[in-house]
Amino acid sequence: MFENLTVFEKRFEEINARLCDPAVAADQSLYTELMKEYSNLEPLVTHFKQYQAVQRDRTEAQELLSDGENRELHDLAAQQLKEAESRLKQLTEEIKILLLPKDPNDDKNVIVEIRGGAGGEEAALFSAVLYRMYNMYAQNRGWKTEILNENETELGGYKEISFMVSGHGAWSRLKYESGVHRVQRVPETEAQGRIHTSTATVAVLPEADEVEVQIDPKDLQIDTFRSSGAGGQHINKTSSAIRITHLPTGMVVECQDERSQYKNKDKAMRVLRSRLFDREQRKHDEAIASERRSQVGTGDRSERIRTYNYPQSRVTDHRIGLTLYRLEDILNGSLDEVIDPLIAADRASQLENSMENGQEK
Repeated sequence: MFENLTVFEKRFEEINARLCDPAVAADQSLYTELMKEYSNLEPLVTHFKQYQAVQRDRTEAQELLSDGENRELHDLAAQQLKEAESRLKQLTEEIKILLLPKDPNDDKNVIVEIRGGAGGEEAALFSAVLYRMYNMYAQNRGWKTEILNENETELGGYKEISFMVSGHGAWSRLKYESGVHRVQRVPETEAQGRIHTSTATVAVLPEADEVEVQIDPKDLQIDTFRSSGAGGQHINKTSSAIRITHLPTGMVVECQDERSQYKNKDKAMRVLRSRLFDREQRKHDEAIASERRSQVGTGDRSERIRTYNYPQSRVTDHRIGLTLYRLEDILNGSLDEVIDPLIAADRASQLENSMENGQEK
């Protein structure tokens, strides 16, 4: 495995030289493409160079230990050998992770769709809490958010809200949020102080561009209607809201957030392309894997990936058995505390699968 790393090292040096070429710098498309490849290769090449340096340290220590005339250096060499072997083991594991196939969507922006599930008005209020959590998380990471469509209730919740998250690595981290989220708390509408359980579904879709998903205009039914909102908010006198139906799949997308019909249509098309892209990707994944977690459940309480328990200030991710008593921090956007362990578990699973496949071969 490590002999093959020299190929990546040579490619990295080649790209580095090309990036210094004025002709390449003048070609913005080529420069961007090479910079992306450079950024992807840099961690792997850096680790490989560290691995080679530690290998040299280990060889040096072994030579000193085998030299009977240098007894006074024996203890020092033994310590150096021990540290080198420990570091080599650590670097080996890190390089294995870096060699895992990269998700081609990791650098994409994402569209997040949140819908109230079981629990009526309380589920809608919980959807608003989740939207706030993701919005604050995006701000913490320097990402931008843009609401694409929202269906607000009179109490300030959301029956449904979809929004774009734009920024480097958005998909690589938010893709783990798809599923059913459950909340346990005393609702604002509950007079007797009883704890209720409600759910909301979250779907995270990689943004697809027109090149990746080509849609025949003949396959679309586009309807316009007047925007509406809770308590008379956002109501337009003109029909600026857009409903697009993709006839081959029956997929329906609505957008009424903008006062411009054209802007609403553009946003609706972005959502439609991403849903179709996700649909095809899931079909492809199911063809090569017998098991795959569905992104969006029905909203039933039993189909959950995470529970937010207010009385105990507890957040539990059921996929990896993680429990944290930091509910307020997480709802205020400190999601890395949950996402980092999910990424680690995902990589461990991929490593296990790759080792099993290697043994089978």
